[in-house]
Order: sequence, then structure tokens, then C-alpha cells
Amino acid sequence: MKLLRLKITDPEGFRSLQPDFEHHFRTEWDLQEDQGFAPFVCAGPNGSGKSNLLEVLAAIFYQLEVLRVRRSFLPEALQEPGFDFTPAAFELDYLIQVPLEYIKPDGPAWARVGVWKKNDEPVRFRWENQSEFNADIYESFEAGHADILFPKYVLGYSSGENEILSLPFFKMRFIQFDEYWNALTQQQSYPGHPDTRLAYLDSGFSQAILLCNLLYHDTETLRPFREDVGVEGITEFRIIIRRSIEIDEAEVLAFGSQDESRRESVDDIVRNNPALVVLDAEDSEKRAYRVNLMTLLEGDETASPRTDGIIDQLTRCATCSYLDDATDTLYLDYWVNDATKQAFRENFDFDVNKSPIALFQALQVLLTLNLYTVSEQLKNDLYKSDSLYVSETVPTLASDQRIMRIKEFKLKKTGSEEPVLLKSLSDGEHQLLHSLGLCLLFRNTCSLFLLDEPETHFNPDWRSNFVTRLHQCFTGSEDNHEMLVTTHTPFLISDSKPEKVLVFKKDNGTVSVTKPDYNTLGASINKITMNTFNKRETIGGHAQAELEKFRSRFNEGQDKEQLIAEINQTLGDSVEKVLLIKTILDSMEAQG
Repeated sequence: MKLLRLKITDPEGFRSLQPDFEHHFRTEWDLQEDQGFAPFVCAGPNGSGKSNLLEVLAAIFYQLEVLRVRRSFLPEALQEPGFDFTPAAFELDYLIQVPLEYIKPDGPAWARVGVWKKNDEPVRFRWENQSEFNADIYESFEAGHADILFPKYVLGYSSGENEILSLPFFKMRFIQFDEYWNALTQQQSYPGHPDTRLAYLDSGFSQAILLCNLLYHDTETLRPFREDVGVEGITEFRIIIRRSIEIDEAEVLAFGSQDESRRESVDDIVRNNPALVVLDAEDSEKRAYRVNLMTLLEGDETASPRTDGIIDQLTRCATCSYLDDATDTLYLDYWVNDATKQAFRENFDFDVNKSPIALFQALQVLLTLNLYTVSEQLKNDLYKSDSLYVSETVPTLASDQRIMRIKEFKLKKTGSEEPVLLKSLSDGEHQLLHSLGLCLLFRNTCSLFLLDEPETHFNPDWRSNFVTRLHQCFTGSEDNHEMLVTTHTPFLISDSKPEKVLVFKKDNGTVSVTKPDYNTLGASINKITMNTFNKRETIGGHAQAELEKFRSRFNEGQDKEQLIAEINQTLGDSVEKVLLIKTILDSMEAQG
């Protein structure tokens, strides 16, 4: 995917991006020169709109996800008359690489796509150069063929407390949960993986992404993990799956027919749905019910041939397994060696390239079930909300209340004789593994990567190497993905060409984006700090204040030799110190 142009035509704008905000990501000349992986680096002061650019792109593709024709299920809240998304109006142009069967001999490989939405109108899109491909204009937009014009995945990551990027992804998780719950209550089939292209890496999903990478990738591919963090591999882990939960009689009724004329009794519903079990059946006043959430994820032994579900696949890969009947909890323990890794590759092979994405999608389904405690009213509010505090309204479950969790995740780490727990790593180590792990997992897909300040916990050495690590993640993959990274780190700018650096500025409520007017690739940190972040001092604010005190004493006519001695004794080496001493020496020479 290659972004071309974005315009916000919503009269309300979007967050800090004003109405009619427009940015052209590439020119025709840039397209000719665009060879190999290189992220767009979004830089500028705090609050200048960098993160909002990433969020609006996520919000647009969230709309396409919800409204695209192939989605078989949509929560009622998103179907209500008058409901609209934000931004309510926009224009987006991009290039997308289409499958080989659509490409003519000597024809282009990239489709030019226009997506737009006007106020109170549905979102629309157009294949602008369709005549240059083997594609019928009607056939291409039927039966889900329109999916070839969207990125395979839209992937997000935010660090620290800045989680505004997560909102579209967060809503999509609830849609995924409702999709599964609807299939469970209505006894419909479920494919075993979420029907979505949006994936967001936060604390709940970070273990799953790291696990998938360590189980599938070879030593050379995992080089970015090893060179900085020292992670050489995984030694063991445990997956705990709580198979069922208790529900009340009112919740049982949701498992019945939705047709008012065919309403069933509670007993009939329990009898007809294999996911439901009656507890305390002898005492009708104390009767409780249990629903097996794994019903659609476990195999069907009665089918011919027997069908497998992701629970069966995970169990086959385990070194040992145990089902606690008292709590209906499944424990899967994995002692990782070459045989374990081969077992995962053989059992999770939905992808022709044997990539770890198939395993991640299986874990994604299980982790999404941890949303089971959220009420229908809260979900409806979330679907309609644009609040930055939306995630805070969702209850955090105690560990033993979660449907799925990963425990005892131990790593082989350079310099440590014994395996170390993943939990014992520092914030910076986690952040590096998370951000690079997302890239490694989806490296061979035509995807849009949105990384919001992924280097905030890095030391200076890791910051200076981060672009190098990103390049390592995509080595050997096709150049069909797009990445935007927000940062306050000059090192990322120094590793980027000026056409890939977006400098944000907010003046009187108006956000503007420009390209640097100097060659950023290889530019010094001092030059970038001065030109991009308007920071001319090379020393800290407190040290600068101390230096200004010496300057004031010089202007007051105090003894110059004594001042120079005090300056050398008080301040370390810096350009500012050298310039001040030179000024004092020049005045002494002029007087002498």
C-alpha cells in the first residue's frame, strides 16, 4: 500500500485536524523514486496533530471494515437510523498491489483507489485505473472482491498513556466479540479466526504477538530481538483457557430464536443448544446455567470426516494438557523445542507461507472473549462514542476471571544462564519487542502500519538504531506495505530522506504539515533539533540557566579570569560553554 492524499471534509474536522485539512503524501516523482521500505516519520512539538493523522487513517479503515459488503454480522447499535461515523466526511487516495490474476502482461501492478464520504452519505470507493487490469467493473465489487482494494491489515501500536489511536481498533474488538457471541447463541458456523483486518497491539495482545514470532521465525529473522534485547528464543509457556461461564435465565433467552412468533421456553433453548448446561437442576429456584464459550472452537467428533477447532490444534501442540473439571479450565503447557515449533506449523497453516499470522488469529479470538463481562448497554455506548476515555469504562478482569491468558512465559536471554520471565523485562525491552514484533508478524502482508511514538522508553542507542531495526524486520519482504511513525526523536529523522519526514506545526488552531527544507538523511542531531523542534540549545534547561548567570556576571564587569575558572569548574563541555568563554577571551584581548 502507498498513501497518496488525505483530506478532511467533515465541517467539524477531526480532533485537532481542522476542516479541509489536506496532505499529499507523494508526488509522481516520489513514486518513481520510492524503492524499498522507508516509513513516513511524523515529527513536531507535543499537541501538533501527529497522532491525529494516524488516528484518522485508522478511523477511515474502521468505517470500511464495518460497512464493507462482505461483513455477515453487524451489531444493532451500528445499524440504527441516523448513526454516523467520524470523520463524517473525508477523501483518501492510495495505491494498492492487486493479486497477480488481475494484472495484464506489461500492465501496472498497483491499483489507484479513491475512497470518499460526504456528510449523511455512505462511504464510497472507486478503482480509478481499473481499465488497465483484468477486472470486470461489476464482478470486482461483488461477493467480496472489493477486498482486493483494501490493505490486508491495518495495524496499530501506541506507547505510554497516549492511546487515542486505539479507539477504532478497540471498537472493532467488540464487534469481533459480538460476531462470535451471535454465532454461539444462534448455533451458526464460525471460521475460527476474526473477520477483520484491524489489529492493535496493547498489553492484552503483546504476549500473543511475541509468542507467534518466537515459535515461527528462524534465528536470522529474529535478529532485531537478539541484537538489542538479547532474546534468543522461548523455552516454555502456559496457556490457560476458562472454557465456560455462568449465565442467568435472562441471558439464556438470548440463545433462543430471535423471531417473536417462534419464542422458545428456557428448557427448550437449553435442550436445543449444545453450548448450554443446567446447574442445580433439582432445585428450580436455585437453577443456574453455564455456557461453554469454546463450543464453536472445539472439533466435532460426530462429523465425517472429523472437524478440528483451534482448541484441538492448541492441545495437539502442547507438551501436556489438563482439564480441571471443577472449574472447567483447560491448562496447556508447552516445553518449546524444534518438535513443538513444527507442531504449530503443521496445525496452524491457514497461510500458504506458513506464517505465524494463523496462530495469532486463533489467539486473537480467544483473547477477545475476555470482553464477556461488558454489558450490552456499555457496548452500545462504546460503539457510538468518540471519547478518549472509552477504554477506562471497560472493567479489568482479575486473572482467574479471564477466558484466556498466557502464563509462565520464559525466554532464553543472552547473559543469563537460566530462562527469564517475560514479565521481568524492562519497559524499554517490552516496547522494542512489541513494536518490532508487530512488524515481524505482518512483514509479508500488504498492510498499513501505524506506530505512535514507539521509542519513548528507549535509551539513546536504541533510538539511533530503531530505523535500522525496522529495515531488518522487512528484509526479504515485498515493498507493498506503508508505515507511519510519530516521534520526538531526532535519530529517526536523521535516518530518513526529507520526502519521508512530515513536520507538524499547530498555529492558532490550524495544523500544517510540511517537508524539511534541508537534507535530513545523515543530518546531525543538533541541526534536526534546531530546525524541526525549534530547540537551539544543546544543553539542558537548568544548565542553560546557570550559563546565563555567568553571562550576566560578565556583562556586569566581574573579573574575567575568575569567571573563566568558575565556568570550567561548574559546567561540562558544550558548544554553549565554548562560545561564552570565547566571548570573554575576545573582550580581554580587545582590552589588552
